Amino acid sequence: MTRTRTYWTALGGGVSGLALLLAAAATVATASGSSDSGSGHPDVASADAGFARDMSVHHQQAVEMSFIVRDRTKDEGIRNLAYDIANTQANQRGMMLGWLDMWGLPKVAPGQEPMAWMAEEGDGHGSGHGGHGGHGGHSMGGVTAKPGALMPGMATKAELAQLGTLEGRAAEILFLQLMTDHHKGGVAMAEGCAKLCKTPVEQQLAQGMADAQQSELLLMADLLKQRGAAPRTP
Repeated sequence: MTRTRTYWTALGGGVSGLALLLAAAATVATASGSSDSGSGHPDVASADAGFARDMSVHHQQAVEMSFIVRDRTKDEGIRNLAYDIANTQANQRGMMLGWLDMWGLPKVAPGQEPMAWMAEEGDGHGSGHGGHGGHGGHSMGGVTAKPGALMPGMATKAELAQLGTLEGRAAEILFLQLMTDHHKGGVAMAEGCAKLCKTPVEQQLAQGMADAQQSELLLMADLLKQRGAAPRTP
């Protein structure tokens, strides 16, 4: 299928291009990262490792939602957006999981709650204050996790199931609303890593994520408006 010109062209290729550039530099840049473990690599409780673990999970859901909506609509604008999100976030997820491998760290860390690494900001953004995964939710950068959601911005299983039952315009609206929430949580996470992570290449990727997802938020607001809808209120 020939794809039409999208907003990514205006962004100079978006984070997909950034991801490819950073991937080439990752091996060298990682060696100059945090020395929390004494080996020159981040340790398991560091912001660097926490962000890589948590954002990998966060990204996986965005990829899942994008594939769902591509099968529920024929609208080329929505399908192109879904393709861009799935492609970009799958690439970024692969990079972050690769870093964890290079650092010799687990992709799942028992005892490390989601978003605990953001508590380093010292303003209550960590998950240790309010629970997670459906126990009332927790906040992060002004974004709060819904009951039933693992991290801020993430959809619940019920919401994903609902998306899979809709067609056409209804599917497009719910997708845009869910992805708007998802991106708000992702931006807060990425901005947290840009401040707290010590590995330069990871900080650069995080800042690129935040910038690109802010642009996507504007695009999705316009797409919702075109459909007589709006982002959901918290």
